[in-house]
Amino acid sequence: MNINLVRKIDFWAGIPACWLLTLVNRFIKPLVRRAPQPPEKFLFIELSEMGSAILAYPAMKALKKEYPSAELFFLIFEKNRASVDILRLIPEKNVLVIREKTLFSFLADCLRVIIRMRKERMDCVFDLELFARITALFTFLSAAPIRIGFHKFRMEGLYRGNLHTHRIQYNYQQHISKSFLSFVQVLRYPEKDWPAMDETIPDQEIETASHYQAAESGIARLWEKLHGLCPEINQGQKLIILNPSAGEIPIRAWPVEKYIELGKRILSDPRNVVILIGAGADWETTQQVHRSLNHERCVQFTGQTTFPELMDLFIVCDLLITNDSGPAHFASLTPIRNFVFFGPETPRLYSPLGKNTQILYSDFPCSPCLTAYNHRNTPCRDNKCLQAIPVDEVYDLVHSHLLKE
Repeated sequence: MNINLVRKIDFWAGIPACWLLTLVNRFIKPLVRRAPQPPEKFLFIELSEMGSAILAYPAMKALKKEYPSAELFFLIFEKNRASVDILRLIPEKNVLVIREKTLFSFLADCLRVIIRMRKERMDCVFDLELFARITALFTFLSAAPIRIGFHKFRMEGLYRGNLHTHRIQYNYQQHISKSFLSFVQVLRYPEKDWPAMDETIPDQEIETASHYQAAESGIARLWEKLHGLCPEINQGQKLIILNPSAGEIPIRAWPVEKYIELGKRILSDPRNVVILIGAGADWETTQQVHRSLNHERCVQFTGQTTFPELMDLFIVCDLLITNDSGPAHFASLTPIRNFVFFGPETPRLYSPLGKNTQILYSDFPCSPCLTAYNHRNTPCRDNKCLQAIPVDEVYDLVHSHLLKE
């Protein structure tokens, strides 16, 4: 299903469903079972964004520290599952997935997931989505006695009923990893239906995931695959990855023409190799770059990797230049230097965690225009905020970093 259809279903079916279940909740509230103390089973729900699972890691890690015997679960779209598995924090059997390729498979999996949640008798559900109705419905239908999620309070619109027992104020000026961490903090309250929090979250509490450990056999296979596509490539060269696609939200992409110009400058140094990455659906975009560069040291690697191979690629390469998308967050789990373009969304909320990331952001007054308040559906069709980032600036940063290596 495309993203616009999902938004329409969430609005036209989600709002009345949330209203109806809010009425049901008023009547059955006295009958809801109490959570054991301490709670034992925790479910995180974050369906749509691959990078958000990485940004939720500090909250999951803090929860395990607070409740060492806790059993963690995660609900996510099937296509994004790898972003949970890579953290190695949640057992494979505890990762619940929903297929979204067709409406039938989506509805069938929704029913299956609801049955599984109720069978597991979840004690606490963290609804990490930003005002999506579908996840509020899942949270309520899980029958968990503790249900935590973002709430609109006095904000206009964004209605999704009163289905959470602990309501969190969405802070558009705070990094989302801190907002997720506040979900764990409120567990000490029996209920929370007010916006105030009585403590800060220092930066040092944001514990990043440990670096991905690559297997030697996987690295060897990756090099074989690279040699098959580019016989000239060797481990003594500088390997620079370009990710010119922005997935389902193309407004987040730095212009392809600028990627092409940047690639030409990088390849002017005979020690450099450019590797193009992306999912299979990104082929048209990356192939445009590949054709324009037309160089023996430009590797078309789009759709050529499994998820573990992509992580191995980040291990062996020197630098990643990417739009704000999943690979930017996956790269933060490796030592690679990570240059990330932001424009329609703000790095203040969504910058990758870790110390290896360099943000490229023009900070226009209209940014961010993709927000929780419009369900990331901007009227902008001309991303001046990204077009304003010059190739010269990016190349100077890239060149400076490569000289240090």
